[in-house]
This record gives sequence, structure tokens and C-alpha cells, in this order.
Amino acid sequence: MSEALERPILYSFRRCPYAMRARLAVSASGQEVELREVVLRDKAPQMLEISPKGTVPVLILRDGTVLEESLDIINWALSVNDAENWLDFSIIEIDEMAGLITQADGPFKANLDRYKYENRFDNVVSKEQRDLACEFLMKLNDKLQGHDYLFGDNFSKADGAILPFIRQYAHVDKEWFWQQDWPNLIRWLDAFLASDRFLFIMNKYPKWKEGDDITLFGKREL
Repeated sequence: MSEALERPILYSFRRCPYAMRARLAVSASGQEVELREVVLRDKAPQMLEISPKGTVPVLILRDGTVLEESLDIINWALSVNDAENWLDFSIIEIDEMAGLITQADGPFKANLDRYKYENRFDNVVSKEQRDLACEFLMKLNDKLQGHDYLFGDNFSKADGAILPFIRQYAHVDKEWFWQQDWPNLIRWLDAFLASDRFLFIMNKYPKWKEGDDITLFGKREL
């Protein structure tokens, strides 16, 4: 881009967990961005031009730098302003957060995709994949024992990065999920779903097209 943007531009899709966690971090940092809501079956050509892979979220920074991965967007937002202290933890805890996020994005997400979208994969049994994912969920349940969040009483980068995927897992079969013996996990997820931070990022916006009025997205009122 030849000229600096007035503000960053965020291409997002409301229900995508990767886009959710990007919006959570942008909101937590207080950065104001131009939000462009995407419809996945009819993606904006402007987004595909700068990010041909066609997945959300995509963030264009003011200098034209394009961030195509949700964790990169989270890291950018927190590097600009960690207003809610998502990273106010020891080095050991930060390393453990990274490990949990890697597990969530790797083995757990693979099981989740095969549980939710069984027909997209060969030789997959949905319930087997559901049960394989339980090992990670029980690990989170144990880690939540005695406090509100994964690393104590403060919402962290790990909470923001992982919770949208726990929500997605729970919604595959809500009745089954909320009957399981993981009370800490359920308490954690329920609190998140009822929180101002979640309700704020889940506002509905119409599909963006070139020429539309700008939709601003940023810090919620506390």
C-alpha cells in the first residue's frame, strides 16, 4: 500500500473461533480497527487479494503489513497494549501458556474437526474423536481447580486463545458436554459465555462490501 491506513483493517467471521480470539485480543488491547465481516461462501475479493489462502482472520496494519494468523494478531495486539494484563505472568507461566495453546491448536483441534465434521474425513468415527479430545479437556479441568482462569485469577492469553475452541467443541453436542464430569471446565466456559468480553465480540455485523460505511471495532466499555 502506498499510503498508511488511518487504522488497521480486520477481516473477520463472527462464528470462526480463530477470528473470535483475534477479536478478543484486539478488544482487550483497546486498539481501534476497521472491522470487515466476511461471509465464507462469498469472500470479499479485497481480502483474497491480500490473503489468497482465504481464511479469517486477516489483519492489515497501518503500514500495509498483513497478518494472516490469529496468534500473530493476538501477539500484535498485546505488544501494542496489554491493557488487561494477559501477559502479566512469570516466564515459566508464559512458556506453559504457549504449550497449552500449541496442544489446543494441534492435537485437540484435529480431534475437534473430526468430531464436528466427520464427513469431511476418511475412516473417522465422530465419537472416537470426541473421546480422544477429552484428555486435553480434563487437563484444563484440573488446571482450573481452585481459580477462575487457567493461570490464576486473571484472564490470560491462554484463556483467550483456547476458550473459543472449547465453545466450539461444547456446541457439537451441548447436552452431552454439560453432563460430563469436568465441573471446573464447565464453570470456566459458562463464565466466558456470559461475560461482557464475549458478548461484545459476538455483536452481529452485516457482510462487508466495498463502499459500505466503516464499522469500527475496539475496546469495550468497562
